[in-house]
Amino acid sequence: MVELSTSALDSVFHALSDGTRRAILRDLLVEGKSVGELAKPYEMSLAAVSKHVQVLERAELVERQRRGQFQIVRLKPKSLRAAQDWLAFYETFWTARLDALQTHLEQADEPAQKGHPDAST
Repeated sequence: MVELSTSALDSVFHALSDGTRRAILRDLLVEGKSVGELAKPYEMSLAAVSKHVQVLERAELVERQRRGQFQIVRLKPKSLRAAQDWLAFYETFWTARLDALQTHLEQADEPAQKGHPDAST
């Protein structure tokens, strides 16, 4: 499992906890955009979008680069990958637990089906 400091991982999950910030990350998948371009789909000020971008920057999910008079925001997937790896570690646990539950339920259902008059033998 990839190790990421607790505070860094907390920052990533905090950043991902907001739907607008998740949408901003999705908007940056193909290419970098200015804050103005990121703000267009939302009914909020440039300052509000900029605050969302700051949260994403603190989590190291995006970076800003100055291009002339514009600040271009680009995706930095490394921290996102670390969060995915952290989740994947626990996914293994839950998958095993759910598989065990499914097996248990199927086994519990077999005797009931065998005793049912409509069950085929």
